[in-house]
Amino acid sequence: MAINAKMVKELREITGAGMMDCKKALTETNGDMEEAQNWLREKGISKAAKKADRIAAEGSAHIVTSGNTAAMIEVNCETDFVVKNEQFQHLLQELGNHILSENPSDVETALEQPLHGEGQKVGDYITDVIAKIGEKISLRRFVVKEKTDNDAFGSYLHMGGSIGALTVLEGSTDEAAAKDVAMHIAAVNPRYTSREQVPEEELNTERETLKTQALNEGKPENIVEKMVEGRLNKFLQEICLLEQDFVKDPDQKVKQFVESKGGKINEFTRFGVGEGMEKREENFADEVMSQVKK
Repeated sequence: MAINAKMVKELREITGAGMMDCKKALTETNGDMEEAQNWLREKGISKAAKKADRIAAEGSAHIVTSGNTAAMIEVNCETDFVVKNEQFQHLLQELGNHILSENPSDVETALEQPLHGEGQKVGDYITDVIAKIGEKISLRRFVVKEKTDNDAFGSYLHMGGSIGALTVLEGSTDEAAAKDVAMHIAAVNPRYTSREQVPEEELNTERETLKTQALNEGKPENIVEKMVEGRLNKFLQEICLLEQDFVKDPDQKVKQFVESKGGKINEFTRFGVGEGMEKREENFADEVMSQVKK
């Protein structure tokens, strides 16, 4: 029996399995929809659909570079056990290489692209890995950066990928210095590169907050404004990368360190895995048992 796209789509919607797996299941069962579902179930592939509503806030950041292009991705899973899984690590590399070479506009576009420009879609590939590993897995976000031959990528993964930082040291090829800046970004978690990037609205809000604090402290109104500007300056030094004390040498600012290497930093990206996501509430013993039972 000829297998058409409509049949494949229907089976995929029922089981949540990948497009290629659905096509294979229908081919193996001569187009029998019910038998195809059983075939997928026996292979463990249709289980992937049942994991769609689970919480996946663990995972890993991963960085891939090639020439003057670098990509950093965050892939989430349900437990930190899976992060060390060889299949998960292979998934990170495959997705990183795909993002690096194809540079999709967003995650949704990436999931619909053929992996490495050929074969099954990225989304279907992830679904296949979910079926094998037994946990919900998702590509959460990514960034692609470009540099010139006169620049250096600063990349750093902390604790095997729990935090990832990627930046470009412009005007210098000192890769060690660029990595040191990336390590600082991972450790200190700045919100902006420079004070010029801080939105005016945020500055005004902070200024009003500091003014209220000073008045509540009973400070005379004639010196409150001066105090507020001083405290606002300290606030900017805390949130802006270039004005922070450099972690490897607190006697100098990051800007001074970068300039001493003949370069400059205009922007950066930091991924803290699972930040802003709902976390699972499960104790360690339960987590171990859930792994043992698989």
